[in-house]
Amino acid sequence: MTLQIKILGTGCPKCKTLEKITREVVSENQMDANISKVEDIQQIMNYGVMATPALVINEKVAIGGRIPSKEEIKKQLESNING
Repeated sequence: MTLQIKILGTGCPKCKTLEKITREVVSENQMDANISKVEDIQQIMNYGVMATPALVINEKVAIGGRIPSKEEIKKQLESNING
């Protein structure tokens, strides 16, 4: 199953960092994933996110308002791969 990953953020340095780390985790673990960036504030608000950056996996907000560690991102992605 291909993971659908979205990075929610308006383009701030923290948002860019989350996108970079997420791409590294996906690449290093050879995960099948589509990664997109959502910068539109209205779309971000539709997820109920009040603080960015946020990581959305398969349309569910997994992490919001902070930059998680690579290990935390990996665990979130793996838990979504396995159902």
